Amino acid sequence: AAAALCLGRASPPPRPLVVILGATGTGKSALALQLGLRLGGEIVSADSMQVYKGLDIITNKVSPQEQRLCRHHMISFVDPLVSNYTVVDFRDKAMALISFCAAACLAEQIQTYPLHSQACKRDQYIFARDKIPIVVGGTNYYIESLLWKVLISTKEKASMAPGLVTDRKVELEQLDGVELHRRLSQVDPEMAAKLHPHDKRKVARSLQVFEEMGIPHSEILHQQQEEEGGGPLGGPLKYPHSCILWLHADQAALDQRLEKRVDDMLAAGLLEELRDFHRRYNQEKVAENRQDYQHGIFQSIGFKEFHEYLVSEGNCSPETSALLLQKGIQALKQVTKRYARRQNKWVRNRFLRRPGPNVPPVYGLEVSDLLRWEEDVLKPAVEIVESFIQGREPPAEPVKMEYDVNENKRSHRVCELCDRVIIGDREWAAHTRSKSHLHHLKKRRKLEAASRAAETEGDSGGTETSGEDSTLPLP
Repeated sequence: AAAALCLGRASPPPRPLVVILGATGTGKSALALQLGLRLGGEIVSADSMQVYKGLDIITNKVSPQEQRLCRHHMISFVDPLVSNYTVVDFRDKAMALISFCAAACLAEQIQTYPLHSQACKRDQYIFARDKIPIVVGGTNYYIESLLWKVLISTKEKASMAPGLVTDRKVELEQLDGVELHRRLSQVDPEMAAKLHPHDKRKVARSLQVFEEMGIPHSEILHQQQEEEGGGPLGGPLKYPHSCILWLHADQAALDQRLEKRVDDMLAAGLLEELRDFHRRYNQEKVAENRQDYQHGIFQSIGFKEFHEYLVSEGNCSPETSALLLQKGIQALKQVTKRYARRQNKWVRNRFLRRPGPNVPPVYGLEVSDLLRWEEDVLKPAVEIVESFIQGREPPAEPVKMEYDVNENKRSHRVCELCDRVIIGDREWAAHTRSKSHLHHLKKRRKLEAASRAAETEGDSGGTETSGEDSTLPLP
C-alpha cells in the first residue's frame, strides 16, 4: 500500500470475504465452486457435520474431484468419535485460515497458543495468497461466529481425543433440565430468564461460561455489545469488507428438489454408507444402550432416522425390514424439508433483520428454476463479487427487511393455558395464533360458558322456588 502511494497510485480495495447463505438444496456448494474457479477463491466450509470424517453422502460433502478443482478447507478433519467439537473450535481454526490479522487477534484474545513467527508464514493464509475466502455452508451460527464477535472462548480443552469427554458443557448436559436451569438462575438470573428451561444446550453453555470464566455469561455479552460497532445481537463485525449472497427458492420447488436429492443419495450408495458407519461406530453403543444422537456426527440428519432399520436388519422378516426402510426414507425427506425452513427463518431473523450497525449487505439470488442458473444466479453473483473486488457499487440492490426496534427476542412469558414457557416477542405472537393454543382457548371458553350457564340456571331455579313458596298460604 505504501509503495502504491509513493508512485501516486491509490491502494487497491481489500479483498472481500464472500459468504454464501441458503437452505439445504439451494446450490450453495455449486455456486461456491463456480465463483472460486472464476474469481480465484478458496472455499471454507461452514457445516457442522462436514467437519467430521465419514458419512460423505448423508452430509452432502463436495466430491474429491470438486475439491481438486478448487481448494476447500474445514472438511473431514475431525474423528467421528469426537463428541465435543464446538462452534468455538470451528471459529478458531477457520479464522486462522482466512487471515493473518484475524489469527493474531484471536491468539491475543484467547491467549492459548503463541504465533510461532507467523509473520514468516503469511502465505498459509487465504488473504495473504491474494485469494478470496468463500465461506459456504448451512450451519448459520458457524457463519455468524466468523462474521461477528459473538462467542466466548473459555478454558482450553484438555483433549480432543476420541472417547474422552473433557468438555464441561457435555458433562452438564447430562443433568436434569430443571436442575440445570435452577443452577443458572442462582448465578446468572438475567441469562436464565432469556433461556427456555428445555434448551439444555444453551443453559449448560451459560453455566460452563460462568464456571470457567468466573463471570456471568450475560455480563460478558453486555461487554461485547457495548464495544464500538457492537449491537443487540453481539459484538462488532470482524470483516468489514464482507459480501453475503443468499440463495432462496420457492418452497414448493425446494421441497420437490429435496425429495429428489434423498432419492439421488440412495442411488449413490447411502444405505451402504449408513450400514458401514453403524457397524464401525454405533453398533457397540446400541448393544450397550448408550447410543447418542445429540452430539457429534451422530446427530447428522439422516443417520438417526434409519436407527430402527439398521438395528433390526437381519433380525426381522424381509417385509418388516422393507417397511422400516421406507419409514426411514420418508422421515429423512420430512426432516430435511423442515430443516430447510429453519435455515431460511434463521437467515431472515439473524441476517436480514439483524439490528445494530455493521451488518454487511445481503444480496438475494432466486434459484427456483435451475434451468435459469446462469442468468439468475451465476452471472449476477459474479458481477456482485467483482464489484466488491474492484471497489465499485454492485449492480444489484441488497435485500432489505424491516425489523421492529422494540422487539425483544429474549422476552420471557408463560402460557398457563398451554403450560409452556415462550421466549421472544415474535414466538409469543406465533404461539397465540397457533392451532394448539387456539384449541386450548376454545376448550377453556366452552368450560367457562358451561359454568356460567350452570350458575344462571342455579340462580333462576332459586328464584322460581321463592316464587312458589310465596304462593303458599301463611300458617
